[in-house]
Amino acid sequence: MSDIDKPTALVLGAAVWPGGESSPTLARRTAHAIGLYHAGHVGRIMGCGGLGAHPPTEAALIASLCREAGIPEDRILEEDRSTSTRENLINAKALLPEATRVVIVTDPYHAPRARLIAWQIGLRAGTSSPGWDQIGPKQRRRHIPREALALVATLLRLR
Repeated sequence: MSDIDKPTALVLGAAVWPGGESSPTLARRTAHAIGLYHAGHVGRIMGCGGLGAHPPTEAALIASLCREAGIPEDRILEEDRSTSTRENLINAKALLPEATRVVIVTDPYHAPRARLIAWQIGLRAGTSSPGWDQIGPKQRRRHIPREALALVATLLRLR
């Protein structure tokens, strides 16, 4: 199977810190996608995410990290306008050919909501996440309750 026939990894954005540094979340998600590419599980990586509090865009930083990891330029895509999970997926879908299979790369606490949104918008998608052991207890305590509420809101289509 050629790279183009493999699924495309959609790396959902996370914060860019001052000085253009990636937050641990963005670095973790990107490293996971890079691992999927090097293992032959995906044929391309699309960084998703627009400009937050600090430049560059989340997508541009993901693309830069992919280049540094030796991923060829023609295997890197950028969706650089979105500011939410729903926008990440809607905008990424619009940039891909209709039949493209995707693997959403995000943290395990975020994956159920990302899968639900993908289903809601008609995007054929699975998920792949870094291990729970890569996420600290402080981040778990903060994000798991938030994601549980956001998942309920997404189920009710409030978000």
